Amino acid sequence: MRAIVSAELGAGPTLTEVDTPTAGPGEVRVKVHTSSLNGFDTAVVSGWMAQYLEHRFPVTLGRDFAGTVDEVGAGVEGLAPGAVVFGVVLGYPLQAGGFGEYLVVPAATVARVPDGLDLSVAGVLGLAGSAATTMLDTVAPRTGELLLISGATGGVGSIAIQLGVARGAAVLATAAPGAETDHVRALGAQHVIDYTADVAAQVRAIAPNGVDIALHLAGDPLALADLVSAGGRFASLLGVGPDQMGDRDVVAYSVTAALAPSQWDELAAHVVAGRLAIPVQRTYRLDEVPQAFADFAGGTVGKLAVRIG
Repeated sequence: MRAIVSAELGAGPTLTEVDTPTAGPGEVRVKVHTSSLNGFDTAVVSGWMAQYLEHRFPVTLGRDFAGTVDEVGAGVEGLAPGAVVFGVVLGYPLQAGGFGEYLVVPAATVARVPDGLDLSVAGVLGLAGSAATTMLDTVAPRTGELLLISGATGGVGSIAIQLGVARGAAVLATAAPGAETDHVRALGAQHVIDYTADVAAQVRAIAPNGVDIALHLAGDPLALADLVSAGGRFASLLGVGPDQMGDRDVVAYSVTAALAPSQWDELAAHVVAGRLAIPVQRTYRLDEVPQAFADFAGGTVGKLAVRIG
C-alpha cells in the first residue's frame, strides 16, 4: 500500500510502498479515507519525539484517521466490515499511522462516525479535539473568567476558543490582522491580540491585573505566564509546567491529550449538533503531504487535512 513515512530518525515525509497490514486478534483494519497533520507529526520527522517514544522504522506518519472497517480480527465483537469509524492511532512503539491506505488498530480504540458527521471532518477531529478538551478540563474556566489562548489560530486553538466560550469564559485569542483575526472572531473570541505587535501591552489594556487563565499552544511560555494574574492558571501543550515557572504565583500544568473513544464520541456529538466547528484550511492528496508539512511550519488557520481514499 502507499504511505507517507519517516524512513529513519530525523527523516522527512516520503511517499513509498509498505506492506499492507492484516488485522490480528482484537484488531480491525481500516481503509483510511481522511487524516490530518498535527504538531506530533512534525516532532516525529524532526527526530525530537524519539527521546520519549520508541520508533520502529519506517514510521507511517499521521495520528488521526477516519475510514471504513474492511477486516476484523478474531474475538472482535460489535464491529464488522463496513463500519465507519474514526479516532487517533494509539500504542507504541511508533510505526502505524493514518497517512497510509490501510491502518490496523485495536477495535477497542475506535469510535463510530455518527450520522451527520462527514468523514472529512471526522478525520481531523480526534487529536486536536482531545488536546483542546483536555486543556479546558484541566484549567476549568468559570463564567466570566478571562482566558488567553496563545496559538489560537491552529487546530487545537480553534477548538479551544469554542470550548472556552461554551464554558462561559471571555476568550482573548492571538491572531495576526486580516484573515486570522476574522477566523478567531468567527469562532467566538471576544478579544483579539495581535501577536505581531506588543502582546503584553494589549493584554494589560484589557486585563490590568492579568488574565485568569492562559493556554500555551505557541509562543514564549514565560512571557505568557507573566500575563496571568496572581493565583491564576497556566496550561501548556508543549511540555512547560510548574518546574519552569520560577517564583511566579501561578498554577501551572503540562498537559498531554487524554485520548479515548468516549471523548471522540462527545466531540462528534458537538459537531453534529452545530455546537463545534472544525475549520479545515486545506485538504491535501497523499502525495502532497510533504507540502503540507511545509505549510504547517508556516502557520495554519484551522486544520490541514489529508485525503487518502
